[in-house]
Amino acid sequence: MSEALQELAAHIELKRPDCVLSTDIAFGELTVHIAPSSLVSFSEFLKTDRACRFSTMIDITAVDHPTRDARFDVVYHYLSMYQNHRIRVKMAIREDAIVPSLHEVYPAANWFEREIFDMFGILFSGHPDLRRILTDYGFRGHPLRKDFPTTGYVEVRYDEVEKRVVYEPVKLVQEYRQFDFMSPWEGAEYIMPGDEKAEEGAKK
Repeated sequence: MSEALQELAAHIELKRPDCVLSTDIAFGELTVHIAPSSLVSFSEFLKTDRACRFSTMIDITAVDHPTRDARFDVVYHYLSMYQNHRIRVKMAIREDAIVPSLHEVYPAANWFEREIFDMFGILFSGHPDLRRILTDYGFRGHPLRKDFPTTGYVEVRYDEVEKRVVYEPVKLVQEYRQFDFMSPWEGAEYIMPGDEKAEEGAKK
């Protein structure tokens, strides 16, 4: 498999030197780094080139690197059922960058791009319906950014009196902030099955 991936990497670098910044093989997978401006043409090449034929888009995701100038990595995963290959395509973008949509090349990109917009706040130009897909329409922030608080900004509940969903600012009780770092079994007043064996072993 490694030799096949090396041949594939060499073929891609030879055919599209205008797009490829670097390639590497790790854990039995080929990763190709490209410039954002090359995304659409490179994706079309992967889909139509006879040696590639990556006809299936498996997933699109992103990774947040808050300390980098190019804050996000947008990561695409493709599958070639014809050649029995997988490939990962990565590109680094700035926080204010707008990424071209791939929904016309791979229709499956539609919902993947909506998810990335929802979770990371990355915009895709040319997308037919770029709106939130996992969170509510009035949701504040993007949950998979590293600077998003683990508790969120608001809590949602159904109000029986008002008969509607109510949004309220998160209020952390003091108990939530205190941690004793004890095992959940320490101090328990009951004995779990098997605990007596540990005590017997300690006596010996």
